[in-house]
Amino acid sequence: MVTKQFAGMTDEADLRRADSLAREIFSDVANKWALLIIEALGERTLRFSELRDEVEGISHKMLTQNLRMLERNGLAERKVHPTVPPRVEYTLTEPGRALRATVDLICGWTQRHLGHIETARRRFDA
Repeated sequence: MVTKQFAGMTDEADLRRADSLAREIFSDVANKWALLIIEALGERTLRFSELRDEVEGISHKMLTQNLRMLERNGLAERKVHPTVPPRVEYTLTEPGRALRATVDLICGWTQRHLGHIETARRRFDA
């Protein structure tokens, strides 16, 4: 994938444009695994295996891909300790912590409206 460079143009910041840099970034971070990883990291530093345990159901491959994406976008930092075997830790950066505030709101919204959504789904599926 070729990543566009932001040149300060408003078109690049327009999420509605299919070819905008903002849409590319939004697409990267607006997936369930990325959101759950951000929520799991919170204010902590976790090892890969600890993250895998925190995010139930995520495969090794999906965790690796999403951590790389978060690191590439500057939302998470990866630190490798020179031990045998290598110990790798992840933590959120300042922009990652800022995004976490939004993720927390989404999690809270989900929990508050769970009953309503469950009722709506049963009604729709009937």
